[in-house]
Amino acid sequence: MATEKESGNAKQLAHPSLDQEAAAACRWRSAHYLRRRRCAFWCFGCFGAAVIVLGITALVLALTLFKVKDPEFTINSLSLAGSHFAVANGAVDDDVLSVFLFNFTFEADVSLKNPNVASFRFGSTATTFFYEETAVGVAYAPAGEVGADRTVRMTVRVDVMTNPVARRMNVTAEKLVTGVEVELKSLTEVQGRMKVWGMYKRDLDVKVSCDITLQVSMAYQGIKNTRCSAAVE
Repeated sequence: MATEKESGNAKQLAHPSLDQEAAAACRWRSAHYLRRRRCAFWCFGCFGAAVIVLGITALVLALTLFKVKDPEFTINSLSLAGSHFAVANGAVDDDVLSVFLFNFTFEADVSLKNPNVASFRFGSTATTFFYEETAVGVAYAPAGEVGADRTVRMTVRVDVMTNPVARRMNVTAEKLVTGVEVELKSLTEVQGRMKVWGMYKRDLDVKVSCDITLQVSMAYQGIKNTRCSAAVE
C-alpha cells in the first residue's frame, strides 16, 4: 500500500494537476501585467515630464527671448537746410499790408532701433508738418527692414510751405526786423510688422510727434527748440 501511495505522489510531482498549472499561469500573467503596468507608468511619466519641461521652456522663451519689444524711433537732430522769403499783399484788419511768405527746408536725422531677436519690416514713412492743424509740408522715406538688435539711420528732407497759412501768421516787415517765433508741429508715423520664427506676428505702429519753435527774422532763421514724444500702438 505504501508503495502505491508513494508511486501516486511521485506521479503527481512528475505531472502537476490542472489547478497547479492554472495557478502557475495566473502568477506568470500577473507578473507580466505588473511589468507592463510599470513600463506604462514610466512611459507616461517621462512623457508628462517632457511636456512640462517643454511648456516651461516655451513660457520662459515667450517672456524673455521671444517677447516683442517696442521699436525706438528717435529724431537725432533737426536743422534748417534752407529758407526763402517772398512778399504778398494781404488784408489784415481792413488794412492792406505786405505779408511775408517764407518757405523752409528741414533736414532731419532719424534712427529706428529694433531691440528684438527678429527683424522688423516697415512700410514707407510719412512726416507731416502742421501750423495750427493745417498741413504745410510732407516728407516720405522709403520702406525698409531693421535686422535683429540693429539700428538704421535715415536723413529726411521736407519743404515747409507757409503760403496756405501766411495771413493767419500775419508776419509783416516790421515784425521781421525784431524777429518772430513760429510754432510748428510734426507727426512721423512708421507702420511695420514683427515676425518671430514665422510663428508669432505683431503689427506695430510707431508715432513720433514734435513741437518745433522757429526763430525767424530777416537776418536769422533757425530752430529755437524742439520737443518730441513717441508712442507705440
